[in-house]
Amino acid sequence: MRSRGQTIVVQARSEEELAPAFALIAEQGADALLVVSDPLFFTHRRQLVALAASYAIPTIYPFREFATAGGLASYGPSVDESIRQAGVYTAKILNGAKPAELPVVQPTKIDLAINLKTAKALGLDIPQTLLARADEVIE
Repeated sequence: MRSRGQTIVVQARSEEELAPAFALIAEQGADALLVVSDPLFFTHRRQLVALAASYAIPTIYPFREFATAGGLASYGPSVDESIRQAGVYTAKILNGAKPAELPVVQPTKIDLAINLKTAKALGLDIPQTLLARADEVIE
């Protein structure tokens, strides 16, 4: 068993590994979970949200689409803004800019979304100060 405050790293590299990963997380007694940005996780976000709910593990995700799918909270770059920026980059390249000469662009819009329905199901009270800072509160 782990000691309080210890970080547990669990990996899943395919859809079939998601459920066993959550079982291991629960077996290890995790108090909370941070899901990192990964195309596999984004594609299977509904399954991840359902697994987190079934094990009652408070989970924060990298994109608001997880929170709108029922996840507790998300904090990360705006997917819509990233797609818009990719379009701007594409237009520059199509207009003759050399890709190697274009600057690296970091996300400029970071979204915080909190799902109060999920918080209630987990028995969590979200502080009003945090709710006031959220870009989206899902009720």
